[in-house]
Amino acid sequence: MAYAIFELEKGKADVVEEIKKDDLISRQSIWTRDAASLGMEGEELFLKIEGDEQALKKAEELLKEKATLLEGDKKEEVNAKFVADDEKASEGMGFIFG
Repeated sequence: MAYAIFELEKGKADVVEEIKKDDLISRQSIWTRDAASLGMEGEELFLKIEGDEQALKKAEELLKEKATLLEGDKKEEVNAKFVADDEKASEGMGFIFG
């Protein structure tokens, strides 16, 4: 499935709520994590949207002035951290309910 990752300044967390109000984008999978929770240095906030290509393009349009679209190695690095964080959370739930 296609995905996009955006980097925002920590003080712009309200942008995430704004993007979730869009009907098309809100129907996609949306995650936010700050750099520290992903084991990274800095105070950035990362927004990952996974789903329909049309929704990703719309998100890119809406966020072009407010966030940086990650590409290349940086996008892959941050995505790997999102996936690892999600797997870690799933393992914890398995331990609780296993």
